[in-house]
This record gives sequence, structure tokens and C-alpha cells, in this order.
Amino acid sequence: MKAIRPAIYGRRGVLATGHCLATSAGLKMFAKGGNAVDAGVAAGFALAVLKPHQNGLGGECPILIYNPKDGRVIAISGQGTAPRNATIEWFRNRGISMIPGDGFLGATVPGLVGSYLTALLKFGKLSLCDVLEPALELAEYGFPVYQALHNTLTSLRDKFVNEWPTSAEVYTPGGRIPKVGEILKQPGIARTFRLMIEAEKSCNGDREMGIRSAMDCFYRGEIADKILEFCQNNSFKDASGKSHTALLTKEDFDTYETRLEKPVYADYKNYRVFKCGPWTQGPVFLQQLKLLEDFDLKGMGHNSADYIHTVVECSKLAFADRDRYYGDPELTEVPLDMLLSEEYNAQQRVRIDPLKANNFIPHSDYVTNSDESYKGDTTHLDAVDAEGFMMSATPSGGWIPSSPVIPYVGFPLGTRAQMFNFNPTHPNCLAPGKRPRTTLTPSLAFKDGKPWMVFGTPGGDMQDQWTLQFFLNIAEFGMGIQEAVEAPTFHTTHFVNSFYPHTVGDGTVYVEEGIELAALYKLQEKGHRLHLNGFNTNGEVCGVRYDFDNGLIEGAASPKSEGNAYAMGW
Repeated sequence: MKAIRPAIYGRRGVLATGHCLATSAGLKMFAKGGNAVDAGVAAGFALAVLKPHQNGLGGECPILIYNPKDGRVIAISGQGTAPRNATIEWFRNRGISMIPGDGFLGATVPGLVGSYLTALLKFGKLSLCDVLEPALELAEYGFPVYQALHNTLTSLRDKFVNEWPTSAEVYTPGGRIPKVGEILKQPGIARTFRLMIEAEKSCNGDREMGIRSAMDCFYRGEIADKILEFCQNNSFKDASGKSHTALLTKEDFDTYETRLEKPVYADYKNYRVFKCGPWTQGPVFLQQLKLLEDFDLKGMGHNSADYIHTVVECSKLAFADRDRYYGDPELTEVPLDMLLSEEYNAQQRVRIDPLKANNFIPHSDYVTNSDESYKGDTTHLDAVDAEGFMMSATPSGGWIPSSPVIPYVGFPLGTRAQMFNFNPTHPNCLAPGKRPRTTLTPSLAFKDGKPWMVFGTPGGDMQDQWTLQFFLNIAEFGMGIQEAVEAPTFHTTHFVNSFYPHTVGDGTVYVEEGIELAALYKLQEKGHRLHLNGFNTNGEVCGVRYDFDNGLIEGAASPKSEGNAYAMGW
């Protein structure tokens, strides 16, 4: 297939993010002498301003970084922890069978800011003032509203006006929805940035102390105080049908720390793929690879019926293990060695019938008779530089459709605790201080033993299906990177949805327009239920890699979904 957009090349660095202005923000860091991590952090903070319906400063952001100085890949745990007051008993005593996906009850300690600041501190070169400059300008002076944001604000107008006046003040002032092209300013977020910059400057040029001071300002200073003052003293109605304040306390913020961790990895032919641990769904990508490695995928043909069937059936097995085993490894045992072993995957592979779909309905610990709440979405960024630094980050949560804007600081809290369950024997059961198993899942890959590519996408539970196909498009079918992000995709929902109210998939396979009709008929003959999605609707994959043949860095961004993702090179 011929790609709609060209791939982007650069010598010093390349970025691909969910919005062109965020990509531009990151690119400016190379001009300041920064590296890929500086660029990625700048782009990430810009995304929190530009895409408030998909991520925000109150959300979370897992990160993978390759450090060429010691040759190691590091995972940064950008997922906040559950409040100390959040217990299964607390919810059950109030007749709540699952944590709502809106309001305040799903709030964890915000992890995104700590994740970016930790990345900057440990692996960047520039100051926080440097990397926040573009995001501050976007918040203070505004940016043009684009169609997807306008559509979201249109759908939220009545809720903002009638229930969340602090959100209405910023995003639907006077009940009016900003037009496409109209400038949107976010003074509260600008104030938050300025408070962090002032904290850094109080350390008189000491870079490390300055960034730590900004971290303290957010988690233990004025910003945290303003967050807690609002969410502890104001209650809002959520999907439970009742109004609640947040369970977060000052102690939750005071004791929160962003962790540096070893990533999980698996080998596939001449590739090694790294993911964050099972506090994310990331290892499900690796499980799919281990299941697929004994199939002749190339021989089946790209997006043929046999190929789609094989990938989907492997996905069903891997996601069943996700739902059974994954949780915060700090507080539960997750048998990753077994799940990624050759022996286990050989046993699992035998369960796949090449002629028949497995449509058995998965088990669920949830009671799914509750009202829907907003499921939101996510965004993504990748950055690579000539020095060898690589960064992949998937920011999400803290989005404006799920929780009211906190005055003064200008952003909402996240609702990621909705992903916990109340089964006390399950690895992902709710517990104080625990990380919910998130869907957010950046990726970093080596090829032939050398650092090669970072990639990812928004898309909730589907992230590790769409990125898997992107990876296979290159590794198995030899596509160029831009062709690989644009190729038609498919996915199954044959698992328990991670988001409230945790509906159970019925085995339907969602196929994107562009897959041949003959393949779809053959899939139906194998027993697959099909749903045809429109052209360019599944995911928004970004990727950046080293081109070993010409010594350049190459990036790509999918035109799918909102169509705002862009790659740029320096």
C-alpha cells in the first residue's frame, strides 16, 4: 500500500507525538542543546495543554527510556497509587459494587508530573524552565481549537454548565463552545507551570535541586494543597448515582514517589521488545509475540483471513492471562517467567484451532449493570536522538470529561482507580497505596542487539493489539515505518473491558475498512463475529527508529483517529 504521509528523517533527533504543536515543542529542545528526553518531556507537558480531553497534569504516564551511557532500558512508573482511605470495605459499606469512572472516587495520586520530572532529572540535560517554556506559552497565550477538541466540548457543554462550573469557566465560558480555530487559553495550568518554575529558580541554578524543588511544589507544596482543598471540600455526582468527595489525603501526596524499575522484555526472532511491568498491560504484547513466533505469519500473507485469525486467537489467550494474573508486582505475585516461557506458550499455542474461532465468553469479577461513564482516550509520544537516547511515553487520564477542573491549578484529577476490582483474591484488587493495572503501554525495541525503535498508540485495551500489528508490519512484512502505521488494523474485545463499567467482550472482531472483503468472508466461515470500522479509525500509532542503513533517524505518525499526530525531525 502507498502511505498518505511521508516518513520523516532527521540527523540530530526525531519526535512523533499526538499533536503537531507538541512535536514542535519537543523539537525546540534540540535547538537548546537538549537530548531526546528533554524533547520528550517538553512535548509531554505540551500534550497536557493541547489535548485536555485525552490527558492532563492530574493523570498518569508510564515511560520507557534507553540510556546509551550505560546501555540500559529503564521503566518509569508514572502510575499514581490508590489513597490510603480507599479500601474494598469502604466501597462495599456504601453499596458501591465498582469504582465509578467519573467524579472523585477513582482518583489516585497524579503520576504524570512525577514521571516527566523524574525522566528530566535522571536522563535530561536542560532545566525545567527550558522544557516548560513551550507548554507555558500554549497555556497562557492559547492555541487554536481543533475539530476533535471542539467535538468533545460540544458533547460536554451541558455537564459543564449544569454540574461542573469550574470546567465550564475554562472550556465553555458563558455556555458557549469555542469554534474551530478560536484561541483557547488555560490560565490555571499556566499558573501551575509558573509555580513549578519559581520553585526551580529558588535553588539558584542547581539543576538537580531545582527539579526536585519543583517536584515538592507539586506533591508537597502549594499545588497539592490547592488540589486537596478542592477535592476534599466539594462533592460531585458520579456514576454510582451519589455525590462524593475524594479519598485522597495530604499523606498520600507527601509520601508519593516515582519509581525507576526494570522493564519486562521478550525476544522475537532477531528483535527484543521491552515493556513496563504488569502494573500495565504491557506484558500482554510480549505474550502475543511468544505465541506468534512459531507461526509462518509472512507465509499467510498480510491481513489475510488466516493471519487475522491467528493474531486474534493469540490475543484472546494473552488477554485472558492479563485479566487473570496482572496487578501491581509490588503487592502481588505475577508469574511473568511462566507466562513468557517457551513451555507455557507451546501449551497455549495448541489451544488455537486454525479453522474455528474461540468465542467462549470470558469470566468477569464485575457486575456490569451500572450506567456508562466517559471512557476517554489517551495520547502518545516518542523521541530519539543521535546521541542514542530513546524515550517512549503514553500519557493519559486527568482528562476533562471525567472530573471537574480544580480551580487555581487548572486541571482535573484522574479516575484510574476505576480499573481495580473488589475480588480480594485477585492480583488487581483494590488496596491502599497500590497501583491499578493500567492500559497504558509504551514500547521500546532492539533489532540485532542494537537499540532500534520506540512506538505506541492511544486506544485503551486495544493499544497492545494495534501496536503489535504495527511491529509485525515491519518485522514480518518489511513495510516502511509510515506504511506500517497507516495499514488497516483489526482488534478483538474478547476480554473484560478495563474501564468502568467493565463490560465483557463477546468475541467480536473489529476490522478497519481497507481489509479485503474475501478475507472477511473467510473469517466469518471460521466463526468470527465481525464489525466493520471506517477508514483510518483504529488507533493513532507513532513510532521513531534508527535507520541503520543511512545513519539517520526516521519517524512516523498515523493520520488515523483525530488525525492530529505528527512527526518532525531536526
